[in-house]
Parts: sequence; C-alpha cells; structure tokens
Amino acid sequence: MKQTQRQLLLYGLMGGLQLLADWLCFVALTSLGMEVVPANIIGRILGAVLGFWLNGRHTFANGQSRPSLGRQQAVRFAIGWLLTALLSTAAVWLVDNLGGLAWARTGKFFVDGALALFGFVLSKYWIFR
Repeated sequence: MKQTQRQLLLYGLMGGLQLLADWLCFVALTSLGMEVVPANIIGRILGAVLGFWLNGRHTFANGQSRPSLGRQQAVRFAIGWLLTALLSTAAVWLVDNLGGLAWARTGKFFVDGALALFGFVLSKYWIFR
C-alpha cells in the first residue's frame, strides 16, 4: 500500500476515535447544562490530545521506532488546532442558534468530520513532515 493511502487509512481510523471522544465529551457536557461553545472547546481539546499522540505515533511515523513528537510538531499542531477549533466552534454555535441543541449535537459530528480532511493535509504536509 502506498504511503499516502496507508496514512489516509490510519488517519481515518485514529480520527474516528478522536472524533468520537470529542463528540461524546461535547454531548456529556451539554447534557450537564454547559453552553455549546465551552463544551465544544473542551471536547476538541480532548480530541486534540488524543489525535496528536495517535497520529504522531502511528499515522505519520514513517517507520521510525520512536517518531518525533517534539516541540516543533506540537507548536504546528496547536496552530492547526486553533484554526479548526475556531471554525468548528463558530459552526456549532451557529447551528445551535438556528436549530437548537439537538441539531448542534448532530451538526458537530458532521462539521468536525469535514474539518478532518483539512486536518489530514495539515498533518501530512506541515505538522508531522
């Protein structure tokens, strides 16, 4: 399997775990009465920590026994995360205001799934290169 195909497959698997953790955290926090904006940010932080480690360790390791998860990757990851977190939070907030919490919970899953494609490109060509 070509490297990019392998990475895309692993990124999808790791991203699925990351997305699920983020979404479940968001649903749990909003069920407890937290507003969607802080709940989305907290969920995304949880997903980001998981995703940084999983993707740096497995998806983009390039066969290294101890892949580089150093400061440079962490700073680049944080910049990419801030951008996608802003987009995600704005979209979730908008959906919540237009359709309510049930729609925001559903919309978050799809918004963050779509942002994952952008995240793959950032990860492959900038964060973990």
